[in-house]
Amino acid sequence: MICPDIIDFAALMPRVGALAGLDLGTKTIGVSVSDTLRSIATPLRTIRREKFTLDAAELLKIVAERQIIGLVLGLPVNMDGSEGPRAQSTRAFARNLEKLTPLPITFWDERLSTVAAERAMLEADLSRKRRAELVDHVAAGFILQGALDRLAHLGRANG
Repeated sequence: MICPDIIDFAALMPRVGALAGLDLGTKTIGVSVSDTLRSIATPLRTIRREKFTLDAAELLKIVAERQIIGLVLGLPVNMDGSEGPRAQSTRAFARNLEKLTPLPITFWDERLSTVAAERAMLEADLSRKRRAELVDHVAAGFILQGALDRLAHLGRANG
């Protein structure tokens, strides 16, 4: 089920259970996961994209292994707030994924997540090669952490 708004997504979530964050690129999918209390996002791995059925199978394998209860997809919104072809591609991926899993899916504005990931890795003094290997799932971590922080705020507001 696609939840266009994080508030709708939050309403479907039980109190505990891990979420996964995805940074969808044209060649890779960065994957991050949260703890069951949804306080910390941890970059997990990068999936090399092949075709949707294989990508989805790999993703759903992670979902099953990690007992994920919801998915947060980074939505590549333009700096002016408009949605271009990459955002439409992300929405299409979500619609296709929705047919394969009952898990709730939502979107999180991913503006500057890759920039933040790059900056964090530069500060950690990682080599250019190592940064290239890690950037997608580190960016997925930033996407998921933003959503987790918002969900925690919503929980406090409603609790």
